[in-house]
Amino acid sequence: MKVTLQKGQKAFFTSDTHFHHKNICEGLSDWDREKNAHQFRPFNTLEELDKTLVENINSTVGEDDVLIHLGDWSFGGKEQIWEFRKQIKCKNIHLILGNHDHHIEGNKVVPNAHSKPNSNNGFEIVDGRTFTHETQTTFKELFKSVGKLENLTISIPTNKKDKNGNQLKNKKHRFVISHFPLASWDKMGEGVMHLHGHIHTPTKDRLGPGRMMDVGIDGHPEFRPYELLEILELLKGRPVRGLLQHEFDFH
Repeated sequence: MKVTLQKGQKAFFTSDTHFHHKNICEGLSDWDREKNAHQFRPFNTLEELDKTLVENINSTVGEDDVLIHLGDWSFGGKEQIWEFRKQIKCKNIHLILGNHDHHIEGNKVVPNAHSKPNSNNGFEIVDGRTFTHETQTTFKELFKSVGKLENLTISIPTNKKDKNGNQLKNKKHRFVISHFPLASWDKMGEGVMHLHGHIHTPTKDRLGPGRMMDVGIDGHPEFRPYELLEILELLKGRPVRGLLQHEFDFH
């Protein structure tokens, strides 16, 4: 997977938004309070939780930016997938499937939206049911791309020139991205970073061994996505290793 940012465009990462998830909402949860206290989000209602997450994403990620979401998009049924996708203004959302994204993975028809022609000779997705095959929209069409585990290269344009006045090449950053944390990953020994979600770590525990990070929304102190440069700064200078120690030699 390759993402080339244009001038002025930024890349962001998040995971495990769990929109409309009753049991993760502290004021409504049926979960055991002692066993699951660290997983609760400090909201009294689903409306408060959902509204805060949507506003935090929209105030952080621009319409033309790139948002890479590492899974577990929403709860509460198939209809909620579109309900929250339409509220996020970013047009470029890449989704890595999580263990709660089975409706998206199955790529069924979206029950509460359809596509229609727009003024740019293309199509846009709008509210409303449809019974014609030509206007049906599937869940994967709600996102720029949908995958599971990806080798990701992000290229950032540079305005710098060499001593001869030639434009320098884009700066490239390499990652392995997945919903689940990995013990080891492709090109780990070459400094490739690993970003994941799933385990809902608090801020103090968001960095794993070496160049590994949980980018889940629960680990951000403000419940918002991480900007690429923020991640690079957090992982800068960390040792090259994974969950497994270096006494193992993998080939």
